[in-house]
Amino acid sequence: MKYVIGIDLGTSATKTILVNEQGETVASAEHSYPMYQPHNGWAEQDPHDWRNAVLDTLKAVVEKTGVKSEDVKGIGLSGQMHGSVLLDENGETIGNTILWCDQRSSAQVDEMLEALPMEKWLEISANPPLAAWTAAKILWIRENEPEKFKKCRHILLPKDYIRYVLTGVFATDVSDATGMQLLDVKNRCWSEEILDALKIDKNLLGKVYESQEVTGTLLPEIAEQCGLSKDTVVVAGGSDNACAGVGTGVVHEGQAFVTLGTSSVVYSHFDKYISIPEGGLHVCCCAVPGCWHSMGGPMSAGLSVEWFKDKFCQDLIERAKKEGKSFYSLLTELVEKIPVGSEKLIYLPFLMGERTPHMDPLYRGAFLGLNTVHTQAHMLRAIMEGVVFCLADCNDLLKDQGIEITSLRACGGGSTSPVYRKMLADLFRCGIHTLANKEGGAAFGAAILAGVGAGIYPSVREACDKFIQEQDTMDFDPAEADLYEKYHAVYDQMYDALKKSFTDLAHI
Repeated sequence: MKYVIGIDLGTSATKTILVNEQGETVASAEHSYPMYQPHNGWAEQDPHDWRNAVLDTLKAVVEKTGVKSEDVKGIGLSGQMHGSVLLDENGETIGNTILWCDQRSSAQVDEMLEALPMEKWLEISANPPLAAWTAAKILWIRENEPEKFKKCRHILLPKDYIRYVLTGVFATDVSDATGMQLLDVKNRCWSEEILDALKIDKNLLGKVYESQEVTGTLLPEIAEQCGLSKDTVVVAGGSDNACAGVGTGVVHEGQAFVTLGTSSVVYSHFDKYISIPEGGLHVCCCAVPGCWHSMGGPMSAGLSVEWFKDKFCQDLIERAKKEGKSFYSLLTELVEKIPVGSEKLIYLPFLMGERTPHMDPLYRGAFLGLNTVHTQAHMLRAIMEGVVFCLADCNDLLKDQGIEITSLRACGGGSTSPVYRKMLADLFRCGIHTLANKEGGAAFGAAILAGVGAGIYPSVREACDKFIQEQDTMDFDPAEADLYEKYHAVYDQMYDALKKSFTDLAHI
């Protein structure tokens, strides 16, 4: 039996899985690590914590199964995007890594727009300059920590630092490289124009590969430490979202998945490059060779539910305990009794500002249409509907570009809610599917990429079609879909009408 390994380097933990050639996950291991926030709005991690987590979990999945080292043919890497790992001439890390959620580099976004106009950024990088992405972080380090930058000889993304640890190779893949905002996304290579405009030396960056391509093999000392073979190949891998696309089998035109977690994302696959006006959705190279994906959605999705639960639902929390239920099962029981549209109550899910489909950091949350008939259950349902309205806005942007989502797969904690799935089905007017493989996700996608690179599977698409199966389907109700369409139109009007008011409020 042949095996492959998928590693997902997350923000809170690393998850590593061992998968056999039949697509079955036979072992998994996780290792968590801290985040450091030395100042308000800053977020950092120590790359050595990632290194230890990866090596520990690699060793654990091998020891759990007793698999022979020579039978593990490949390793795929997935990871959190946008981090900036700096290495010196000896390959040693230079301080902590600034993470994707760090917002310290907002001033550098203005500098990027001075270096190149917005039209050029959208044309080349497919996305507007963003403080969360790597290019702005590089500029911040160069300007604010010049001694650190002077020592820098390599700039890597988090998962690509792990590649260096495992193989000694400096490389990245097209999907993760998109998030550095230094890539020509349409042509899938570093952009000389952007690098020249920002005065960043191309030699600091690794070679760019397609996600299933082999980038190297394990260093002998790493292989021995983890119980693996030095002939085990390590493929380029992908960003967490691109690998999740593979792990959920979203690899064909018209397919999409939605994650319903703290934040929510609609990820849509397309076979040809498209641009989204004004950067309303992120457009990235995906892990299927020669293909792309879009992603967008509210940052305060599950966060909105958690906020309302913690601040205004202590009675429901106590009731759930007394009845031996989870809060979320009780939530489902309550909101199922509330009609579509929450009796004309609309929630705007922008507690933390927004990134897509509305790029507006000053926007905030709101309940609109409140009257005396509304109860706690109405407000909870309105929150869920507001999240799905925002996801539907992402879908509308795709429709404007001729991309029609015909199949939507749901994952993440919120996907267990039949209410959420029904809302999605009605607003997207298509079936919402859950997956039989509960391990489906970024680590599983990375394992599939490893299998393709190792020659076990013929292609990414064929492996996904074979191993990833849908379990349940929630169909849409035409009458409810028509009603939701009317509410959605009012929701969009409210966003437009309040935009200036929230800006004025922020500046008081």
